[in-house]
Amino acid sequence: MIEEAHASGRRTVAERVRLPAGGRFVLGRRASLWVSAGVVGHTLWTSAAPALTYELYAREWQLTHTVTAGIFAVYPIVVAIMLIGFGGISDQIGRRATMLAGLFASLAGAVLFAVAPDVWWIFAGRALMGIGVGLAASPSTAAVLEFSSPERARSAASVTMAAQAIGFAAALLFGGALTEYGPWPTRLCFWVLVLFLIVLLIGTWLLPRHTSGGASGDWRSRLPSIPKDGRRAFAVSSTAMVAAYTFGVLVLSLGGQVEHDLIGSPNAFLNGAVLSFFPAVMGTTGIIGRSLSPRMALIIGALISALGMMLLILAVNLRDLVIYLLATAAAGGAYGLLFVGGLQVIVAATPERNRGGILSALYLLSYLSMGALALVLGAVATTRGLGLAVDLGAAAIILMNVAMLVLARNTPST
Repeated sequence: MIEEAHASGRRTVAERVRLPAGGRFVLGRRASLWVSAGVVGHTLWTSAAPALTYELYAREWQLTHTVTAGIFAVYPIVVAIMLIGFGGISDQIGRRATMLAGLFASLAGAVLFAVAPDVWWIFAGRALMGIGVGLAASPSTAAVLEFSSPERARSAASVTMAAQAIGFAAALLFGGALTEYGPWPTRLCFWVLVLFLIVLLIGTWLLPRHTSGGASGDWRSRLPSIPKDGRRAFAVSSTAMVAAYTFGVLVLSLGGQVEHDLIGSPNAFLNGAVLSFFPAVMGTTGIIGRSLSPRMALIIGALISALGMMLLILAVNLRDLVIYLLATAAAGGAYGLLFVGGLQVIVAATPERNRGGILSALYLLSYLSMGALALVLGAVATTRGLGLAVDLGAAAIILMNVAMLVLARNTPST
């Protein structure tokens, strides 16, 4: 069923690709797939880019946990606002145009981080990054699905997952190395991101100008909507995606401080390398997960997630680094399985003409949950301590996994 849906989408895309007047050069399908995957990767790179600089900002500008959590939270909140206002816009004006707009906003945000003289520039840069990812997340995911060849349709979700993992790991490893060993520790990593975004902008400009069915070129905002016959699949997929994305709060918003407490090292590269264990396992598991049925991937992912959260609680309370690494590995594996399983469920159940809006609705719920949880846990960490904040965050994710197990029982096994 998944292969048939993708194959149908492939034929439709091929019919709509056209060479604009003047003979503009356009990329082929394979190159377009990799460019689209790069845009997917940028969404996690921009999300994780400031992870290792939060502590530096806090020392330089005397910031509290609440302020640093606020810097983290403004990003998913702005992403959510963009998804509410423009969630289905790529179904009207096309994936390419929407991704270009998003990349320009992300580029502006990265430049602000690179030159920021005070924390208000950081908030503005984070908001621009949120605008960029809010515009680019769903059309880039849809483009990966649509540029995948029919015979490799089932692997499209794994390509998306791998792109996210690479972007996530690049932010942590490059960011850690440049922050620790390069000049301008709070700036150089963002200049590297700027260069990456410029390359992506060039590649995206060369994508075919295909649009979804019935496109009118209308730039008016489009609320993401769910067709009635796709709501059951959406409930399953959204629960999986929310459970997966809320890991980011614990890994990015609070993870740096947790690692500082457990490792006791000020070395940003070491901390980034440990944090990158999460996307490394995430990407590997996402690739392996394509051989599982969506239901099996969701069930196994939920169980591993619950185990990982219990290990995280133990690691923080016992101050044990080995247990923390096991918890990180479990969380990364669970993310990969939940994301791939959830994406396969929604793709199989939705027509291509509505895909951009439906994926936007999925990302909307995911980023809203991230923003809300980050604000709450940041406030708890400031007033009651980091340990309690981690305990509450882990408990919330465990409850989501229980809901996931209930919903997965009604998910098709193929």
